Amino acid sequence: MKIYFGFTVAGDRSAIDTARRVVRLLEELGHEVLTRHLVSDNAWEADRSISPQDVFRRDMAWLEQCDRFIAEVSGSSFGLGFETGYLLGSTDKKVMLLFRREVQERVSLLISGNTHPNCTLVPYTTVEDAEQFIASSLGQ
Repeated sequence: MKIYFGFTVAGDRSAIDTARRVVRLLEELGHEVLTRHLVSDNAWEADRSISPQDVFRRDMAWLEQCDRFIAEVSGSSFGLGFETGYLLGSTDKKVMLLFRREVQERVSLLISGNTHPNCTLVPYTTVEDAEQFIASSLGQ
C-alpha cells in the first residue's frame, strides 16, 4: 500500500521520534511511504530547495497516488489541515490522525472533533500505543 505520511515541516516537530518510528513500522509492514523525507532532520531545508509551487504539485500528486493518509498531528500545521481536509472533502480515501493525548487541548478542534466516516482519530499515550494501533489496522 502507498502511504502518504503527514508530519509538520514548519510547525512543532516535538513528535519527530514517534513520526520516525511510525514510518519505520509502516515500511517494515511492507508499505511504501511516499513522504518519508518529512522525518529527516533536513526536511525544512529540502522543501525549500524547490519552489512552493513545486512542493504543492509534488504533494498533490502524492495525495492522489496514495492509498492511505496517516498523519502525526500533535504539532499540527496548516499543511496537515489542508491535506486532511482535501482528502476527506474530495476523495473516499481513509485518513488516520495520530496525536499525543497530552497535547490534545492544543490540537485543533477540527482535528480532535473530526467525525467524518473516513477519518480515524488515534489519541495515544506512548509511541508503542500508536505502533500497536497501526500494526493491528494495517498489518498483513
